[in-house]
Amino acid sequence: MNAITIVIGSMCILMIAYRLYGTFLAVKVLKLDDSKKTPAHDLEDGKDYVPTNRWVTFGHHFAAIAAAGPLVGPILAAQFGYLPGLLWLLIGAVIGGAVHDAVVLFASMRKNGQSLAEVAKEELGPVAGFCTGLAMLFIITITMAGLSMVVLHALEKNPWGTFSVGITIPIAMGVGLYHKKTGNLKGASIAGFILILAAVFTGPYIQNTIIGDWLTLDSKTLSIILPIYAFFAAALPVWLLLAPRDYLSSFMKIGVFIALILGVFVVNPDIPFPAVTEFVNGGGPILAGPVWPFISITIACGAISGFHAFVGSGTTPKMIDRWSDIKVVGFGAMLVECLVGIMALIAATALQPGDYFAINSTPEVFRTLGMDVVNLPMLSEAIGLNLEGRTGGAVTLAVGMTYIFTEIPWFSKLSSYFFQFVIMFEALFILTAIDSGTRVSRYLIQDFIGVFYKPMKRVDWIPGAVFASALACFLWGSLLFTGDIGSVWALFGVSNQLMASIGLIVGATVILKIADKRRYMLTCLIPLAYLYVTVNYAGYWMIKNVYLNSAAPGYSVLNAALSIIMLILGIIIMVAAVKKWLANWNSPRAQLAKSA
Repeated sequence: MNAITIVIGSMCILMIAYRLYGTFLAVKVLKLDDSKKTPAHDLEDGKDYVPTNRWVTFGHHFAAIAAAGPLVGPILAAQFGYLPGLLWLLIGAVIGGAVHDAVVLFASMRKNGQSLAEVAKEELGPVAGFCTGLAMLFIITITMAGLSMVVLHALEKNPWGTFSVGITIPIAMGVGLYHKKTGNLKGASIAGFILILAAVFTGPYIQNTIIGDWLTLDSKTLSIILPIYAFFAAALPVWLLLAPRDYLSSFMKIGVFIALILGVFVVNPDIPFPAVTEFVNGGGPILAGPVWPFISITIACGAISGFHAFVGSGTTPKMIDRWSDIKVVGFGAMLVECLVGIMALIAATALQPGDYFAINSTPEVFRTLGMDVVNLPMLSEAIGLNLEGRTGGAVTLAVGMTYIFTEIPWFSKLSSYFFQFVIMFEALFILTAIDSGTRVSRYLIQDFIGVFYKPMKRVDWIPGAVFASALACFLWGSLLFTGDIGSVWALFGVSNQLMASIGLIVGATVILKIADKRRYMLTCLIPLAYLYVTVNYAGYWMIKNVYLNSAAPGYSVLNAALSIIMLILGIIIMVAAVKKWLANWNSPRAQLAKSA
C-alpha cells in the first residue's frame, strides 16, 4: 500500500459525501431556507452576532474544531494497523461527525445561537439541560488533561522545543499589544510570524547554555507549569494572549497541512504497517483495549467529536450569514478535518512498525514486544534527540513528517529543524485549545456556582474570574499530574464521544419536530445507536480493567469516579430524550410527517 492511493481515494469519498449526503441533509432534512434571517442578522450587535462571509466563517470554525485531536488520535490508533483507523475516519466522519456538526449548529441557530446545554434544556427539559451542562464541564476538564499530556511528552527534556514553544507566549502578547495600540494587523502579523520562525532557528544555540539547562524539564515539572500557564491565559484579557496566539497559529496550521499533502504527493511513501496488527484483540502497549470499542474513542476529532458542539453552539452560530451556509461550515469543515486525521495516520504508518512502537512505548514495554527498530537510531541522530519512549503521539507525528520531508533531496540535512518546527506547530495548537478550553471551563464553573452565589455569574467580576480559572486549572492539572497518556486519552475519548451522543440526541429531537418525514430522524439515530453503545461499553471496560484494577498502569479511582458520573449523566439524558420522542411521535406535526 502507498500513501497516494489512500489520499486520493479518501478525498474522492469525502467530496462525493459532501455533494450528495450533505445536500440531502441540508435540503430535505433540515430544510435550510435562505429567505429567513439568521441570528447573526436578527441580533446583530457588531461584537458577537456578526453576519460573516461563509468562507471566513468556515476558516474560524475549522480552526476552532481542528485542534490536536485529529493529529493525535489517529497516531495512537495506528497501534491496530492503518485499516481500522482509516475506515473509522471515513465512515465516522460522513455518517456521524458531519451530521452531528451540522445538526448541532442548526439546533443552536434555531435558539438564537444558545449553547447546547440551553438548547437541551428547552428541547428535553430542565433535568436534561442541567446534565448536559455538567457533562460539558466534565469534557472540557478531561480534554485539557488529554491534550496537555501530548505537549508534556513532546517537550520533556527537549530544551530546543521548550524554548521555541515558550518564546511564543511573549511573542503573542507583543502582537496583541502592538495591534491594540496601533490597529496595524498586517504589521503585527508579519512581525509575529517572523519571530516564531526565528524561535525555531534559535533553538540549537541555547541547548548547551545555562538557558538550555533551565529548560531541560522532566514531565512532572511540565505538568505543573502547563496549568499555571493556562491560569494566566484564562484570567488575562482575551486580546492580550488568547486571540493573538489563535491568529498566529492559524497560519501554521494551514501551511503545515498543505505542506504535508504536497510532501506525500512528491515522495509517495510506502506504508510498511500491516493493515491490521496483532493488537486488534487487545493487549497493545499504547491502548490496552481491543480495536472495538477503542478505535472509536481513540479517534474522536477527525471522525466525530463532542468537542465540536462547544464551537457549533458557541461562536459559529452567531456568525452564519445564510442558513444554507450550514452545509459548508458544519458539514464541510468536519470532512476537511477528517482529511487532516488521515494525513496524520499516514505520517505515523509511514514509519517502520518497530520504530513506531519504540517511540510510543516505554523502553521496558518495548523490550517485551520482540520488535527491532529500523530507522529510529538514524532519525534520532539526525534530529539530535533520543526518540525512544516519547509517548503521546506528538513526537510520532513530528518524526513521521520529518521522515517524509527529508526524503526530498533538498531537505535531507534539515531533519532537526523539521522535527522541532512540527513539535512547535503541534504544541501551539494544543496550547491554543488549552487557552480556549480553560476559559470555557471558567465560564461553566462561574455559571454553576452563580446559581448559589449571584456575583459569580458576572464574567467581568475579577475575584470570580480568578477563582474559577484557578479551580479549572486545578481540576485538569490533577488529572495531568497523576495520569498516563493511555488512561487519560481513553478518559477523554469516552467523555468526548458521550458529548457527541448528546449532540446527536438533541439533533434527533429537533429533526423529529421539524422534518417532513419522521424517518429522516435516522440521520441522527443510526450514528447515535452505534456511538452510545460504544461509549458505554468502552467506559465499562476501562472502569473494570484499568481504573479499578490495581495491577494496571492506569489505575485511578478518580478516573473511575469521573467515568461513572459521566455514564450516569448520559443515561439520564437518554431517558429524558426517549420520553420526549414518544411524546412528539404522536403529536399532530409528527402525524402529518408520517403521512407525507
